[in-house]
Amino acid sequence: MKLPNCTSEISEDQLKNIYNSVNQTSIQAVARLFKVLSDPTRVKVAQALTIEEELCVCDLAAITETSVASASHHLRTLKKHGLAKTRKQGKNIYYSLDDHHVHDLINIAVEHQHELEES
Repeated sequence: MKLPNCTSEISEDQLKNIYNSVNQTSIQAVARLFKVLSDPTRVKVAQALTIEEELCVCDLAAITETSVASASHHLRTLKKHGLAKTRKQGKNIYYSLDDHHVHDLINIAVEHQHELEES
């Protein structure tokens, strides 16, 4: 498995273990997750939902400085891809992040960007 010209210190067994781990992951699904989050408005929506656990569409439209229709479109996309969920209360629909993994992913990305800007 190791390439003939490679002089790294990783053993053949280590390389095979890494290869097997990487190939057990649904790489396409992980890539889709990041593609969904590649839109700045969706990142703003997700970040807002890390600050306030639940928000309605009109609040998110105000935060993202978009129309309600646009915010709703971005929320549908996040929900469709398993990043957000809804709760209906009367006529209002409240959005939140799907689980702590999404919350952590957004917070880590934001924190990383802050660190890059400070250096």
